[in-house]
Amino acid sequence: MRNSFKGWLYLLPAIVFLGVFMVYPLIDVVVYSFEENYNFASQTYTGTGLFNYSYVLHDPYFAQALKNTFILVIITVPLSTGLALLVSLGLSKIPKLCGLFQTVYFLPYVTNTLAVGLVFMILFKKTPYSDGMINLLIKLFGGEAVDFIGGPYWAKMLVMCFYTVWIVLPFKILILTSALASVNENYYKAARVDGTRPTRIFFKITLPMIAPMIFYLVITGFIGAFKAYSDEVALFGTDLNAAGMNTIVGYIYDMLYGNSGGYPSYASAAAIILFVIVFTITCINLSASKRSRLF
Repeated sequence: MRNSFKGWLYLLPAIVFLGVFMVYPLIDVVVYSFEENYNFASQTYTGTGLFNYSYVLHDPYFAQALKNTFILVIITVPLSTGLALLVSLGLSKIPKLCGLFQTVYFLPYVTNTLAVGLVFMILFKKTPYSDGMINLLIKLFGGEAVDFIGGPYWAKMLVMCFYTVWIVLPFKILILTSALASVNENYYKAARVDGTRPTRIFFKITLPMIAPMIFYLVITGFIGAFKAYSDEVALFGTDLNAAGMNTIVGYIYDMLYGNSGGYPSYASAAAIILFVIVFTITCINLSASKRSRLF
């Protein structure tokens, strides 16, 4: 009993911190989301109900943000995880230079995302004075210049996905390289003695052994992609609605502080919808992870 009391006493600072900065704000957001026509200055509202959710779900800006976010998630999470696995497998074959290449690949991750976004904007942006480096390469191979920043939707989405993959790739490479290094070498030696083909070794030994790390990266990748906002600001500016490239988090921010800001109830409803989406996808991924271990 005494040890149990000491354990709770040690946990008390963390519990208080989580309660004040996570649990209470979450409860507050849920309450705000049901208060209709809430006025932040006077702390008053006209009623309670589901009007805020109805408004958000019927708002064309939210529909566009939801579409952009899902496209970003569906494309970048599998693509970045697959590329990271390929690069990690390549690095594991050159152990002497693995540390050097890990450092090189990790540099974009520790660089400020806004700074990297500005570099990407300069590379892809078409101006009256220059078509940008990417367009110069396209024209070099006989193609036509495309305005990737202010042009068609598919071009802007291509830049956003490319930038997101570039940003998240270093962290995934670091994690997967460490996971590959932790696989017991005896498994590989036994497989080679039996004459097992490299592809079979990968699917029967390597992949199952690093599967927990892959699922971890997929889950955190989904959560990170759903929270995307600053990357889009760096590429397309602060008025993401005008550019048609807003995300759910950007929509929430606009409802609080943007040109259409001052609507905490709408922002809270959008935040709860985002929470439900992320929570559902996380549960699906965790369920898939547990099932894969059973087989």
